[in-house]
Amino acid sequence: MDNQTILIAFLLTLFAGLSTGIGSAIALIAKRTNTNFLSFALGLSAGVMIYISFMEMLPHSLKMLSEIYGEKTGALYLLLGLFGGIGLIALIDFLVPESENPHEMHGVEEMKGHKQLKRAGIITAITIAIHNFPEGIATFMSATGSLEIAIPITIAIAIHNIPEGIAVSVPIYHATGSRKKAFWWSFSSGLAEPLGAVIAFLFLLPFWNETLNAVILSIVAGIMIFISLDELLPSAQKYGKHHLSIIGVVVGMAIMGVSLYFFI
Repeated sequence: MDNQTILIAFLLTLFAGLSTGIGSAIALIAKRTNTNFLSFALGLSAGVMIYISFMEMLPHSLKMLSEIYGEKTGALYLLLGLFGGIGLIALIDFLVPESENPHEMHGVEEMKGHKQLKRAGIITAITIAIHNFPEGIATFMSATGSLEIAIPITIAIAIHNIPEGIAVSVPIYHATGSRKKAFWWSFSSGLAEPLGAVIAFLFLLPFWNETLNAVILSIVAGIMIFISLDELLPSAQKYGKHHLSIIGVVVGMAIMGVSLYFFI
């Protein structure tokens, strides 16, 4: 694998992670949450993730595994990777208390009141790192395989990190009373994703082969599917814009379908 591919993979992961800063800035500057934008954006992100998981990543993974191990065993390894990825991100969500979970969305309006959101900054930072770490691995590993898949995944994760940045800034603002600290803690928490990329680079790339590539694809697909169904779409519902989020899903799928069609 050439150095340019690895550098691009790192840059994409860094971009996705630091987009939490956008959400943090919105939380600290805006007076109200733009629920229309967030609902559509969350739906769009889910549509991209779901489409690319089922139409690109899983079929590609199954094809590679079937060529190496045969159809029956290849399909088994695909299922293990898919549900292993789902299980990993689900376990992380299960272990993190709901009140400190950055995947539980909040609005800018919560900057005033809701004292129960106060939490120490260090606890929140650790929580964010736990959540973003596997996403960083997923983004980096997908980028080392195919930019056609990695770029839309990066954009989708970046979009979903915007409301996550809001969710991080709200409790940190209450914990410190400082908007500046809330922004920088939230912005810095996104570094957990490029850190995941570094771990992937150090511990996965040295053993890189077609089998690992195929299994990683299925694991990443599982993570993406879980994030879409457990976080993105329910969060859009919480913002009260169900139809906008569904329109976003369809538009996201359409964009991916058309763009990938021209890559064939």
